[in-house]
Amino acid sequence: MPDKPFENEDVAAAFATYPPRLREKLLALRALIFDVAQAEQVGRIEETLKWGQPSYLTTETKSGTTVRIDRDKGSDGGYALYVNCQTSLLEDWRTHYPQLRFGGNRSVHFSSDEAIPMDAIRHCIAMALTYHRRKSAKA
Repeated sequence: MPDKPFENEDVAAAFATYPPRLREKLLALRALIFDVAQAEQVGRIEETLKWGQPSYLTTETKSGTTVRIDRDKGSDGGYALYVNCQTSLLEDWRTHYPQLRFGGNRSVHFSSDEAIPMDAIRHCIAMALTYHRRKSAKA
């Protein structure tokens, strides 16, 4: 998928502050989020900042929970994908992908010198962007 232009100037400015290697990794996650959103048919993704972090919302369909990406402030050069800690997503992700590094009940952490485990993270993002839709279907 080609790079999607930024529609939100604040988000573009946030990405500009990251060191080049970290920005490259976060842009790869960003592209994956938009790609998964299209594949899962969750409607238009709103890209904004929440808590200063690039954030992706399914405001059109409300099918999922917010996905955020940012540097991992607890590591040197690492980064993370965050979701709402009130969801059961991290519990599910741990079951499916015990090899990933988790931060409590809200994040998956990556080292900037490692490749993103694309298949696993694609599935995790899909689960987040369809979280409410799947929850409603179970009810």
